[in-house]
Amino acid sequence: MATIYEVSKLAGVSLATVSRVMNNNTPVREATRLKVLAAMEELGYRPNSIAQSLASNRSNSIGILVSELYGPFYGAMISSIEAEFRAAGKHVIIAAGHSEESTEQDGIEFLINRSCDALILHVEAVSDDYLIKLSQSDTPIVLINRQIPAIQSQCISLNNKLGGYLASRLLLEKGHRQLAYISGPLWKTDAKERYRGHQLALQEYGLQPDERLFFEGDFHESGGSDGVAQFLQQGLHFTGLICGNDEMASGAMTEARECGLDIPGDLSIVGYDNVMLSHYTYPKLSTIDYPIAAMGQMAARWVLKHIYQQDKLDVQLVFEPKVIERDSCISLAPTLG
Repeated sequence: MATIYEVSKLAGVSLATVSRVMNNNTPVREATRLKVLAAMEELGYRPNSIAQSLASNRSNSIGILVSELYGPFYGAMISSIEAEFRAAGKHVIIAAGHSEESTEQDGIEFLINRSCDALILHVEAVSDDYLIKLSQSDTPIVLINRQIPAIQSQCISLNNKLGGYLASRLLLEKGHRQLAYISGPLWKTDAKERYRGHQLALQEYGLQPDERLFFEGDFHESGGSDGVAQFLQQGLHFTGLICGNDEMASGAMTEARECGLDIPGDLSIVGYDNVMLSHYTYPKLSTIDYPIAAMGQMAARWVLKHIYQQDKLDVQLVFEPKVIERDSCISLAPTLG
């Protein structure tokens, strides 16, 4: 079996240079890197990952904890993180927290015990105090969709209050005044902030929220369909509906059509996230763009920059939502006096 010494001899470089190429943690001239890789291939040399870890004190693996493993939202996030690390020669270990405090803590402990060099966390149930304390441990962390002032430099976040405001303003600008709202679980910060944005938009137009036209959903398709069913069973009139995410908006659209409503003729609907399914609903869903893939990429770059010393990488911490207008909402005809 070939050794690192034989690789360095064939490539005509030092052992340190071979090590830098294998660990991919220090810049090496491209011509030199190619010589080392060619020598490794010619000799059939495969680096011993355990030996590499002992030599560099790094496992070259990063732990990712997300709320769920299914659905387009989390799929886009995980894919972008993994792709960024794969390009840098790193590997990921993934666990799910299921938005439960004990499960999130168990997942974090599992990843730490796997000697991950850093953790990327999309967590909702553990407290800010827990995460602040965790940030002081030996394993660095970076948070997605969480804003904690005490560790702000480790948070990749979206302005969800602005997103909620933009979603409601889209319908208000089109003349809608009877607005219904289906939120995610309000114990979740992002759901609460989006609803606050909705309230701010109503206030700007001199309107008060109608409690009868509010439904607390679950961020799943069933939450959207249940909300619309409740509104219609109560005989409530509304021309516009804002949903806390695209999945609930999809359920709402299905329920509305099954109840005989035309979209957008009878009911205009706006979602939130801009996940892939928003392109394939009928009609295509107007929504708020949540750049979760870019945020996942930035979390990976944060780790590469701060843990693996890839200093030239730029990292964006705060993202702004934007309106994506499609076919699910229309302007109301002005009422004749």
